[in-house]
Amino acid sequence: MTSSPTNKNSWKEWFKPFARLGYGARGLVYLVIAFFVISAALTTGSGGDTKSAIRFLTQSRVSEVLTPLLIVSLAGYSLWRLVQAIFDTDNHGLGAVGLGTRAGLVGSAVSYGFLMLYAFSLWQGQGGSDGGGGGFAQYAASFLGATSVSLILASVFVIVGGAHMYKAATRKYRDHIKASDQAMAWIDIAAIGGLVARGLIFFVIAFLFYRSGLASGDDGQASTGDALDFIAGLPFGTWLLGAMGAGLFLFSLYSFAEAIWRRINVEDA
Repeated sequence: MTSSPTNKNSWKEWFKPFARLGYGARGLVYLVIAFFVISAALTTGSGGDTKSAIRFLTQSRVSEVLTPLLIVSLAGYSLWRLVQAIFDTDNHGLGAVGLGTRAGLVGSAVSYGFLMLYAFSLWQGQGGSDGGGGGFAQYAASFLGATSVSLILASVFVIVGGAHMYKAATRKYRDHIKASDQAMAWIDIAAIGGLVARGLIFFVIAFLFYRSGLASGDDGQASTGDALDFIAGLPFGTWLLGAMGAGLFLFSLYSFAEAIWRRINVEDA
């Protein structure tokens, strides 16, 4: 007995809003990061990273409602990235560039999966005395700390950063968004500015991994926060940090736009 088309496609119908929640969660996380970075630029301090944003969101006064939604949304985004990579919903193909892009999607799925678990561990640990979020939060905070893979990670971040720049320069993101011409005019601003800013951060992270790989005894760690600290220490670092914060704010708007108008191509999965 074969399944009816309705039953066969039922999971795809509920998965679409699940994936859109994921894009919204990414936008929310980067909105908080942008707030941290712009605040840091105004006070000549250093920026925050994704874990700082998660910690802020899960420990805010509205966390009882926000945190479960954030956890579900991050799970949705992580699963959507896996669906994109495995079923090639955006037709990247099996060429070198296509496989590299799909590998990046898997990496994105893993990283947002860890963020989801990190958020869950913080939420579960709110009743503790230190608010530290339990053992997994400590493990997640030290993730990617192996010096032996620093050079490989540097190469990966160069490729991912380059993909962001290419996507911004060619406006390839337009292939996956269905919106009115008026909306697309604003989405272009958010997408190009946001993708360039995020690509630059990935390039700085790649440099930090490369430097740690050449330095014996280094702990091999690099994160968004490390990249923003590095940028803040450059000449005119305050201005550069402020510009980066503005770019990350645009990336959060781009993520929200994807939550609304992105094509979730799961029909052929």
